[in-house]
Amino acid sequence: MTTQSKKPYFLPSLAHLGADMHTKPFWDYCKQSELRFQRCASCGKFRHPPSYGCRHCGSNKTEWVKSKGLGTIFTFTLPYHAVLPEVAEYVPYNVIVVEFPDAPGVRLISNLIETPLEEIKIGMPVQVVWETANETVLPRFVRAKTAPAGKAKGKAPAKKR
Repeated sequence: MTTQSKKPYFLPSLAHLGADMHTKPFWDYCKQSELRFQRCASCGKFRHPPSYGCRHCGSNKTEWVKSKGLGTIFTFTLPYHAVLPEVAEYVPYNVIVVEFPDAPGVRLISNLIETPLEEIKIGMPVQVVWETANETVLPRFVRAKTAPAGKAKGKAPAKKR
């Protein structure tokens, strides 16, 4: 899904992101509405944020693999205090961490849009959408209609009662 969100989740002035040589490909793919993650071409392990070498095998051979953008919320938080004056009108807001079955080990920090805060749940299926602010294209998420196929690794175990 490459749906564009209608209204920026945060002020466009906050979307000025600097990219280095490792993260630039990630942001370049985002500009094309493609969610891609870095994978070690030697051992096949995914990593995010992008880096020079694989922490599993030490190789510096990488490839960028396209994700379907369908994942689940691993965890989330609801900040009620504005750390910056620019976000004061947005509190409370959400910050989510998303896992992807097609990119095991990746956890992406973002926001869930178009969903009331009280409905956000760990394990909720989400789908990437794209938000443009100040020439930066940001991956945001909306509630998905279906759960992603497969299970994301690193999922928190269910609480026993």
